[in-house]
Amino acid sequence: QSSTLRSHQKTHRGEKNEKCLECGKCFTLRSTLVVHQRRHTGEKPYECPECEKRFVNSSELRNHQNWHKGELPHRCGECGKSFLTPTHVQIHQRIHTGEKPYKCGECAKCFSQKQHLGSHQRLHTGEKPYSCVECGKSFAQKGVLWNHHKTHTGEKPYQCNDCGRFYTTSSALRSHVKIHTGEKNYKCLDCGRTFAHSSSFRSHSRIHTGENPHKCSECDKCFSRKDTLVKHQRLHTGEKPYKCLE
Repeated sequence: QSSTLRSHQKTHRGEKNEKCLECGKCFTLRSTLVVHQRRHTGEKPYECPECEKRFVNSSELRNHQNWHKGELPHRCGECGKSFLTPTHVQIHQRIHTGEKPYKCGECAKCFSQKQHLGSHQRLHTGEKPYSCVECGKSFAQKGVLWNHHKTHTGEKPYQCNDCGRFYTTSSALRSHVKIHTGEKNYKCLDCGRTFAHSSSFRSHSRIHTGENPHKCSECDKCFSRKDTLVKHQRLHTGEKPYKCLE
């Protein structure tokens, strides 16, 4: 028997004899273990000739090169959106299926992506590993830091095709566009009211549930909305931000 056939047969038998000494994870193939170990060592032997970015294996490099070429060969059967890899399609499809396999041990909130769970868990730990080099402000999520950095540069790369207004982030633009389209995808099952944004829908839902998650640290009074809490806290701080021009 050839070594290729023997390796293939292990996949049918479920054999995973190749063990990583760093984390204990086991693999069927020695070659897969070698690639995995690069995650621990930081070794990235495959370099992109376009931008010099490095990768742990050849398949990651190929996917990256497709990004340079604008090629997105893997398509979602539900909505037709295209992606670099089959894994990206699988993760995306959880939007359609509603699958959220990653659960927070602290509050039981579930997420569709492991990285989203990791970002969420920092809310519990208070960890803010991403710092702005301009002002020193720290953030729990890398994407939030990127968006914050645009406040220093004044960069607003996302433009509305209807009114020409510019926005710092793509999510802010998508949110704005709903003003023009009248799109309201979030419907309250209790009263039938519809909302354009999930945040508005969640705030409204608390009217029915009685949930008041925003607590004042001074007097322990609770509120359903964060902006209501902020206004309330001015009673304690004495802050009066609105000045009469007359």
